[in-house]
Amino acid sequence: MMPPSSGERKQPQFSKSPQQQQHLYQPFRPPPSPLPPKFRNLDTNSKLEVLQNRLGLWYEYAPLIPSLTSEGFTPSTLEEITGISGVEQNRLVVGAQVRESLIESKLDQETLSFFDSGGAELLYEIRLLSARQRADAASFMVRNAFDAKQAQDLARAMKDYPRRRVDYGWDKFNGDLPGDCLAFLFFRLAIEHAAAGAEELRMVAMEKALEVVESENARTLLVEEIEGKGVAKESVIDNGVTVPLVRMKLGEVAESSIVVVLPVCKAEAREFEVEAAPWECGGVGDFGVVEAEKDWRRWVVFPGWQPIAGLERGGVAVSFKSGKLLPWKEKRKYKEEPVLVVADRGRKEVAMDDGFYLVLGGGNGSNDEGLKVERGLTLKEAGVEESLGMVLLVVRPPRWEDEDTQLIDDE
Repeated sequence: MMPPSSGERKQPQFSKSPQQQQHLYQPFRPPPSPLPPKFRNLDTNSKLEVLQNRLGLWYEYAPLIPSLTSEGFTPSTLEEITGISGVEQNRLVVGAQVRESLIESKLDQETLSFFDSGGAELLYEIRLLSARQRADAASFMVRNAFDAKQAQDLARAMKDYPRRRVDYGWDKFNGDLPGDCLAFLFFRLAIEHAAAGAEELRMVAMEKALEVVESENARTLLVEEIEGKGVAKESVIDNGVTVPLVRMKLGEVAESSIVVVLPVCKAEAREFEVEAAPWECGGVGDFGVVEAEKDWRRWVVFPGWQPIAGLERGGVAVSFKSGKLLPWKEKRKYKEEPVLVVADRGRKEVAMDDGFYLVLGGGNGSNDEGLKVERGLTLKEAGVEESLGMVLLVVRPPRWEDEDTQLIDDE
């Protein structure tokens, strides 16, 4: 077969559709200027004058600060010229950015106008929240006429709520409601005051929680706690058929007003270390210096989490090199992580089928070496009536690479 002549060769077909041609080249469009129209054509001296005399609303002149920074001005130089401190400069810039995100979230104008005067300080505090949370928080702050300190507490409560699943009462509050998040913060504070015997401070915290709570479930819990109808700490632990499994958060101990100090034993040391560890330790004197009944080499400090906040005697933390000896299914990556198992040595009787207990590797010490965690029903079926202690909490180490994505799981 003869190839077609050059005159017969098919020419490549190119679409000449105007719509397709428009996509071949897109001219560069610079991003819109963050400066308000009235400030866009100002020279350097005029920008400095606007800042020095606070000409306009705060969110209008706030973008002048990064504009001048790009021209070579440092925060200290701007402070010297305009009188606006470096801290306030940062607050103005961040507050203006938060305000822009509220506009993009379609926050109503009436709510937005609340922040026209002195709003930078308030909006700065909610900078770490998501766009939806910012809008919810802003509306809540306006309804309740919050100041900067209250805004700070609100933002911290909303950010912290998802990490508190292990705490008593968490499931009664609604994490989508700013008021519930803040009420839960005060509720936890009330529990800490109760553990410390500060009844007056406990009532103050509970009243604050009632002032801001939004959901009926949470309000009911708060009222019951105030009236003394709430569930006692011990029964919360007794009736709970699950063991809280929590991952520590970096800096969490430093944020806690109440902490729990426990002796640490190694699982491979079998029952000998568990039985030998101090039974009691506590803060003594004006500085709360921790004293124990005997010397011990290893200690750990936990936040005052609800399952262990009332543990006065017999508490011990057992370190396991991995979670393989925990009697539940987990992802492999979690099985490889070290864990600390907190047990109450004062509750050795295997009384609950759904409870978890610290025992020797073979349940009665006849088989495997070391310690393990086992379900009460399994132990009863094996004829084991006494353990080394009832398990109250299992703790995973913090994740250093990404604090904000740390998980809190329940088994």
